[in-house]
Amino acid sequence: MTEISSNTQNAIALVTGGGTGIGRAIAKALGSAGFKVVISGRRADILEKAARELSEETGAEFFAVAADVSDPISVKSLFDAIADRYGRLDLLVNNAGIGLPAVPMEELTIEQWNAIVGANLTGAFLCTQQAFRLMKAQLPQGGRIINNGSISATTPRPHSAPYTATKHAITGLTKSTALDGRPFDIACGQIDIGNAATDMTARMSAGVLQANGETATEPTISAEHVARAVVYMASLPLDANVLSMTVMATKMPLVGRG
Repeated sequence: MTEISSNTQNAIALVTGGGTGIGRAIAKALGSAGFKVVISGRRADILEKAARELSEETGAEFFAVAADVSDPISVKSLFDAIADRYGRLDLLVNNAGIGLPAVPMEELTIEQWNAIVGANLTGAFLCTQQAFRLMKAQLPQGGRIINNGSISATTPRPHSAPYTATKHAITGLTKSTALDGRPFDIACGQIDIGNAATDMTARMSAGVLQANGETATEPTISAEHVARAVVYMASLPLDANVLSMTVMATKMPLVGRG
């Protein structure tokens, strides 16, 4: 068992998309590690229910704030609520995002493209921007940002142009954030996740289109493994950083020729 650093005790974390799926698993693990956790998402009812349940399960403090990460005004309100309640932010987990079923590129609508770019990329940027403002101003200065990149940050699936483009861009955002955060003790890293078992990956049990044109089922892993990895990244002192980590199902067809 990895020993959790004392710097996680009563530290403040924000997990976007924290009411369901991977985000909820991450939020639960952070609460169990001693963080006070803010969870955000678009649906207040789901968030409030998750906050109550997570608090009962872990004994930690969870604070639900509804927000649309693709909307600058909504994101500012989210960070204002954090500043008003806690006065600081020690960890931002940019987890919120959406995907599409496989759609050939020529059939994509501009509305589909813009929706994915807004949720997956613009949202991560807007939250990072607000986190920078808060982390630079607080005392002690600094904090950590962890981006959910997905293995699509390096390797696409067929008919996944919008999702893949945003996740490749997250890698660039991660590196720029890590560089620009150096003078202010703001560390930034990325976790690339392969086939964590959530509602989003449930369709894999019925088969997923492969690069060779075949359809095949793919193995999945518990989201708890991802959450434990995030806690490890978050528990490091700010003079150490995991810039990139991949957590994936061992037998998924990522490593090899398609």
